[in-house]
Amino acid sequence: MTAHPAESGSLPLPPMRTVGELRAALTMGYGFPGDADDFEAELAREINHADPADLSGVVRLVEEFRGRIIARQDPAFDSATATAVADLRAARGSAR
Repeated sequence: MTAHPAESGSLPLPPMRTVGELRAALTMGYGFPGDADDFEAELAREINHADPADLSGVVRLVEEFRGRIIARQDPAFDSATATAVADLRAARGSAR
């Protein structure tokens, strides 16, 4: 069984120069669980509501999901998230 890209943390980032490459990366498991379906749903919503002269919502969405893939593949991401969660729990505990 091969490791899921998000679990390995050591694979190089996939190419994400086009929407097709971004879709492929999400489908292959880069990013967070559910990102591939979320991207498709949000992309369809953006395209269906976009003014043909202004696709800035689509651009924003592509940038957001590229960022999600980059964050998820960063080896320090999990430890940074765990630290932030611990800090929040500590702050909530001391506020009571």
